[in-house]
Order: sequence, then structure tokens, then C-alpha cells
Amino acid sequence: MPNPNRGSVGFQSNEFEQEYERPSKSEAKRQSNELQKLGEQLVDAPRDRVKRVEMPEDVKEAILTCQTISNHEGRRRALQFVGKKMRTLDEEEVAVIQRTIEGWKGASKAETAALHALERRREKLLADDKALTQLLEEHPELDVQQLRTLIRNARKEQAENKPPKAYREIFQILKDLGRKPKQAAADDDDESGDEESDDE
Repeated sequence: MPNPNRGSVGFQSNEFEQEYERPSKSEAKRQSNELQKLGEQLVDAPRDRVKRVEMPEDVKEAILTCQTISNHEGRRRALQFVGKKMRTLDEEEVAVIQRTIEGWKGASKAETAALHALERRREKLLADDKALTQLLEEHPELDVQQLRTLIRNARKEQAENKPPKAYREIFQILKDLGRKPKQAAADDDDESGDEESDDE
């Protein structure tokens, strides 16, 4: 016999109304977990990066304090406190933090891509003598003799399955070349402050 309380489709018309009145418990829990994870990402990030993130001072303070705690239980409590602080942020503040972290990931991707480019260049140096000529045209300051020796040794290492000592050295030289312009700029910034203290 059909249930007189049910509509023709088999459920009462008010059965699902409650879900639309406010976020469900599971949705609220999901948002809370996301904010907790966001806080943990900030705790795991380098301090100088965290200091530059736009966020309320009390939230930043909780994150920086948590970074200094090494005791397991103390850190767990501090992470919970960070999560609690993260839940006080409004949507715009959360969005700013998320964009900043995405920017860091982009920077990491760029670093990875740069390392892959260096690896490809090293392979070219080992496979084709013209690649060395091209490298020396771009960087005449390089020691030709040293590079030729390293390339010869790296080829030998590969042929004889020896540890890749020269192979790694070539990579380091290429890496240093990419770093020089940036490093020079960074050194200028650092030294302007350091020189004053040295002269005293």
C-alpha cells in the first residue's frame, strides 16, 4: 500500500530542503581542512617568504612562532592554532595567500625548467663539439682548456661506467654561469650594507 505521506516520486517534498539553508557540515569541514592545509604550507615555507605575505599580523605571528617549535606535540598544537587563526580570515585575505603560494610554485617550476635546460646543454656539449664553440662565444671568460678536459673525461666516464665526477663539474659550471648576473645584483645589494660595517 503506498505511503500517504510521500509524493508520487517516492519522497517527501521537504526532505532535501535543509541542505540548501546553510553549508552542510561536510562542506564546512572541507573548508576548514583547506584552511588548515594552507596554514601548514605557510609553516613549511621559508621564513623570509612568509614575512612578505600579505595577511593580518596575528596570523603571521602564529605561523612564524610555529616554525620555531621542534617539539612534536608542541608543533602539533601550534599547527592547530595556526589553523584556528586561518579560519578568522575573510575570503579576500585567503585568496591573496593562495595567489602568493601559487606564485611560489610558479617560481619553483621555473627553477626546475632552468635545471632541465642546463642538463640539455650539458648533453649537447658531450655530443657535439660545436656546442662548446657556441658556449665560448657566449661566455668568453670561460677556461677553454678546463672545459675540453672535463668534456673528454665525462665522455670517458660514460663509456666506462665510472662515477660522473667531470659530468657533475660541467653542470656546476653551467649553473654558475646562469647565476652570475643575478648573483652580482644580489651581492651589490648585500655589500652596500656590509661595507659600512667593515669600515668601522
